[in-house]
Amino acid sequence: MKLELSSPTRNRYFFLLDTILLPIAAYLSFVVRLDELPSGAALMGWFILAALATPIHLFVFRQLGVYARYWRYASLDELLLLISAVSLAMIIAAPTTFIVAGIIPMALLPRSVPVIFFCFNLVMTIGPRLLSRLHWHHQLMQRKRKGEINGKQQRVLIMGAGSAGTMIARELRDNPQLGMVAVGFLDDDPLKFGMCIYGIPVLGNRFDIPRLAREYSAHLVIIAMPSATGKEIRSIVELCERTGVKTKIMPGLYEMLDGKVSVNQLRNVQIEDLLRRKPVQTDIVAVHNLLRGKRVMVTGGGGSIGSELCRQILRAEPAELIILGHGENSVFTIEQELRRQVTSATRLTTIIADIRFAERVMHIFEQYQPEIVFHAAAHKHVPLMELHPSEAVTNNVLGTRNLLSAAMQVNVSHFVMISSDKAVNPTSVMGATKRVAELLVHEAARLTGRAYVAVRFGNVLGSRGSVVLTFKQQIAAGGPVTVTHPEMRRFFMTIPEAVQLTLQASVLGKGGEVFVLDMGEPIRIVDLARDMIELSGLQVGRDIDIVFTGLRPGEKLYEELFIEGEEYQRTEHAKIFIARNASQFVPRALADQIRILEMAAFHEDTALLLRTLHRLVPTFKQPMPLPMTEPKPREQAVGEPLWKRQMASD
Repeated sequence: MKLELSSPTRNRYFFLLDTILLPIAAYLSFVVRLDELPSGAALMGWFILAALATPIHLFVFRQLGVYARYWRYASLDELLLLISAVSLAMIIAAPTTFIVAGIIPMALLPRSVPVIFFCFNLVMTIGPRLLSRLHWHHQLMQRKRKGEINGKQQRVLIMGAGSAGTMIARELRDNPQLGMVAVGFLDDDPLKFGMCIYGIPVLGNRFDIPRLAREYSAHLVIIAMPSATGKEIRSIVELCERTGVKTKIMPGLYEMLDGKVSVNQLRNVQIEDLLRRKPVQTDIVAVHNLLRGKRVMVTGGGGSIGSELCRQILRAEPAELIILGHGENSVFTIEQELRRQVTSATRLTTIIADIRFAERVMHIFEQYQPEIVFHAAAHKHVPLMELHPSEAVTNNVLGTRNLLSAAMQVNVSHFVMISSDKAVNPTSVMGATKRVAELLVHEAARLTGRAYVAVRFGNVLGSRGSVVLTFKQQIAAGGPVTVTHPEMRRFFMTIPEAVQLTLQASVLGKGGEVFVLDMGEPIRIVDLARDMIELSGLQVGRDIDIVFTGLRPGEKLYEELFIEGEEYQRTEHAKIFIARNASQFVPRALADQIRILEMAAFHEDTALLLRTLHRLVPTFKQPMPLPMTEPKPREQAVGEPLWKRQMASD
């Protein structure tokens, strides 16, 4: 049952109290200064001070929002606001009062009175508000003692004594109806040990969880570390699992971009948390400066990446956001979501169209005149595209060609195509078509001199078709969880992380470059499967089995990020690499080969299609079946890839 406490003193009552107490403060200032009750000229001086200072204070308080604060939750911020408001009011009131008192000959106003008045002001304004806060806290304690609050509260340890943890502690303290009580903080900073925050002690670090959970009968550990890495989260979760204590977690930084810390945001630990990396410092200002007031188009706007692109672009307040997609249901869904957020500064336009139809694409570009295009529309499922190579070509290659042709015609200034790590030394039709699409972008950049670039990244957690969603469905069905090969590794990113870095690449791009997003270390898929099973409260081998099925057509064990010969280096952005010479790999007969590819796709001539892909992408090779061995024990750290070792040696 929700706890109901009497409301704190309303702000209109504080207004009345200030109206009464400020003149009293002025009167007491004269008494202290004169050592007697004011009379005659001194009384006139008091009257002038009270008559001028009181309305000035009330006006300043109102303008600075003092009367808009909820004093039940008063904190240091409110105290500083009140001191600032009183100071500003006195800066205005003191000289005004001296001027008026100088005009009236019978008025006496000693120079020290405003200083004394300032001190009494602070007492008279802070006192009632502090008493209101203490009164509410006293009522809360009485209810607790009387048992009106459920005595079966969940005892909680908060991992992280930073800003997120302290805000969680305060919300648990002020809202006992949540059914949780914080008994202690945990933090890896030894300087915080023994300190108290809101009366709650910092008891130790993460390795003390087993001991402290027993000593304090804790039922739950809340991980309040939004910037923690996946390795740190994994360590905490494993300790809690061994101890038999449940875990909840605050979202990561990317999930909190537009929100604030609250208990409502707590959720179960997810696989994304275990793969979390150090937070990426994104230059949001530069991105917003590029997009603000522009007409921005997102192709594939209803997809996983496209829809998140739309969300983040909308924050930059473009003049128009054009969402182009082929699937009407997904486009409708993102449109309805954004309609609730869009401001008057942005016009929201949705278009249902297939990018494979060149005339339709050209008509759309001529009608809406986009200035910046993010191209996220693509077929991306490797095994399906092996079965339907013509579809991969018409969508990924010809669709990109159509968009680029239209973009050049209407002078689109920035074009960012989202590619894939599967485009590097591809072993699949999907990867090869993505590589050809990259070549088309480079050719368009060479012809126009505009900022047309490609961005490569790997698997995106939570996107449609993601292995994570497949594993979740298999676990929910009772297993088995299927993994193609025990040594298969993939790079992973979260959707918001991938999109933020894609937007950053749009700012950095000059034309013809490939941007590669640093995704950390590749993750073994079998370890991912084990983690997901364990996060579901199950055990591998006892509750759910992991079954190895062998590599599917077009798959390879390891993904790569750079093509041989590409000269790559770090940009000013720590998480983005750039291959500046990427456009040098465009074949001279690209347009002719694309026409052959188009003819082969339209006539379903798979042999000609594959031969043409091989000519365009010489590194395109079909994989040979690999023998499967027993999976190695979980590796705590995967060795750095070759490209990183090479970069470190440069």
